[in-house]
Amino acid sequence: MAKDFLLEIGTEEIPAKFTPGALEQLAGQTNLRLGGLRLNFAGLATYATPRRLAVLVSGLAEKQEDLQTEVKGPAVKAAYDSAGAPTKAALGFAKSQGVRVEDLFVQEHKGVPCVYARKSEAGQATLALLPQLCLELIRSLNFPKPMRWGSLDFRFARPIRWLLALYGREVIPFEFVGLATGRISYGHRTLASGPVNLEKAGDYVESLRRAYVLADPAERSRKIWEQVQNLAGEVNGCVLEDQALLSEITHLVEYPTALLGEIAPQYMYLPEPVLTTPMREHQRYFPVYQSKEKLLPFFITVRNGDLTALEKVRAGNEKVLKARLEDADFYYREDRKVKLAELVPKLEKIVYHEKLGTVRQRVERLVELSGFIGNLLGLDAQQAEIVQRTAFLAKADLVTLMVYDFPELQGIMGADYAAAGGEIPAVCQGIREHYLPGFAGDDLPESIAGRVVSVAEKIDALVGTLGIGIQPTGSQDPYALRRQAQGIVSILLAAEWDFSPDVLLAEAYKLYASQGTILKPREELLPILQEFLAQRLRHALQEQGFRYDNIEAVLAQGTESCSRSRKKVQILTEKRQEPGFTDYLQAYIRCNNLSKKGAPPSLKPELLSDDAEVNLARELSLRKQTYLNYLNQGQYEQAFELASELIPLIEVLFQRVMIMVEDENLKNARLALLRQAVAMLGCLGDLSFLV
Repeated sequence: MAKDFLLEIGTEEIPAKFTPGALEQLAGQTNLRLGGLRLNFAGLATYATPRRLAVLVSGLAEKQEDLQTEVKGPAVKAAYDSAGAPTKAALGFAKSQGVRVEDLFVQEHKGVPCVYARKSEAGQATLALLPQLCLELIRSLNFPKPMRWGSLDFRFARPIRWLLALYGREVIPFEFVGLATGRISYGHRTLASGPVNLEKAGDYVESLRRAYVLADPAERSRKIWEQVQNLAGEVNGCVLEDQALLSEITHLVEYPTALLGEIAPQYMYLPEPVLTTPMREHQRYFPVYQSKEKLLPFFITVRNGDLTALEKVRAGNEKVLKARLEDADFYYREDRKVKLAELVPKLEKIVYHEKLGTVRQRVERLVELSGFIGNLLGLDAQQAEIVQRTAFLAKADLVTLMVYDFPELQGIMGADYAAAGGEIPAVCQGIREHYLPGFAGDDLPESIAGRVVSVAEKIDALVGTLGIGIQPTGSQDPYALRRQAQGIVSILLAAEWDFSPDVLLAEAYKLYASQGTILKPREELLPILQEFLAQRLRHALQEQGFRYDNIEAVLAQGTESCSRSRKKVQILTEKRQEPGFTDYLQAYIRCNNLSKKGAPPSLKPELLSDDAEVNLARELSLRKQTYLNYLNQGQYEQAFELASELIPLIEVLFQRVMIMVEDENLKNARLALLRQAVAMLGCLGDLSFLV
């Protein structure tokens, strides 16, 4: 009969952010390894609390499926002599496979008759396989920052304190990190009366529930959210959905009980982010709102326990938050005594990077680069002034008391202090937005100033950081360069700015050089930067649903502007669905392949003699200026239609003319003609990537 299999790894408190990834790994590894062992099962579930990771496999078969394999041996002509008697080759093969020579059978392999041996392997008992499986599962788990303890070399999220392993009612015997397995688990640290003794694996969830542990994270999450909503309703408020915070709290507790606390009224004048940042980021509280914009003087937190002494817990949380807000109140009042612009000189004392100078020097670059982008966009004098004022003030809040203690508020406090100092709303909005987007899926800047300074800041960071040799590797990206590059691409696509990011990279490099900063040589660095941004553009276009080969075809010709590249990919995607595209593609590929067989000079039409090539050369010449105008104006569909008119002429050319003739001058003229045809047919990209 099938039985349930349970493995629980008991630990010291695991950081909440480690748990979702660990559960995903545990489920995947268990499924993979059971499949590799040919062990059938009915279902699989993973569980976790701060003190445990567990997997429960229901209906796991008592033994492996039997395995039958067919092993190929020598060819028949080598295995048997002319009289049909087995040769040494057949005898040796049969012996090596552990079968009788009489049991060999003949089967064709790639048209050649060969002898085969059929081997049967009886499945082993599941209980005999589970100790090794458990060890492999434990060792397979990886964590962002694993630790080791005692004299052990093994690393895990946190020290392992007990191991529970059951198959049905039987303990799975093995030892690991000095611990022997058993049937003992542990409930809540303070609410449970003692160890939890499991009779059988299937009792796991309910046995822990009786010991005040909700093992299922999904159940804990539902219970937390239900309690939070109910408490918010008691004060006619609501809690905005915050999946990241809910997930973190879920993995911080084993038995959740939500409680409502009050914010001291004297702090409610503070800007909402000043109130909610310590609540969310430091204390893991849910702020309570009257509406999406209006904050109420309440918070909701979740304790790891029951209703016992809940008033004391509430008072303790209110006291901790009051201390945080007391600091924030002091910082806010002190910071507002000085105008934001007066803080800019103090940025000279903050080192941006030891090889890249101070933040004050960075501000100078941002002002210049933002002005450069403004010129590319053709901003009027008023807009240009707003952009440069935004760039000048964007980093000033880094020297404020508030941002020093609450770095999550950079940009947010800058906007608030700028408004208090009399700056116009457009500048304040730009300061607030210039850090956007802060993460994948985050909002993009909406204002011109926010967009320009955000792009300038991220371009400056890429050029400087990659320029001194710091480059992301694998999963390591301590300076968030991929995120910043993705932010650049996202803004350029959303804003549809019609210039290449390459010009921004070159200008940023020049600004570093003007300050005497030593970066990699320009000719070495710029291609690295261009490819780095191109990779992010590829990712962005794939996220929008475009095919990889269409994207590669377009980007193979370089990046004019992100918006133009996207437009080309869109048109290419549509044209590939049209019936005539096959002929167009074939003509391009044939012309492209032949034109690569030489490096012809410019076309000399007087050398062409056949009507087919003369006609094609004439039509190319007649269309050239119109075609270039279409490209300059981004009218790629019209350029494609214009190029499509050449397809019949190209087909006639290949029917009537031999390109690779012995006459070198004539051959070069014809190759040059094909090269011109390729240039026009490739208006949407290098179509060789499509085959």
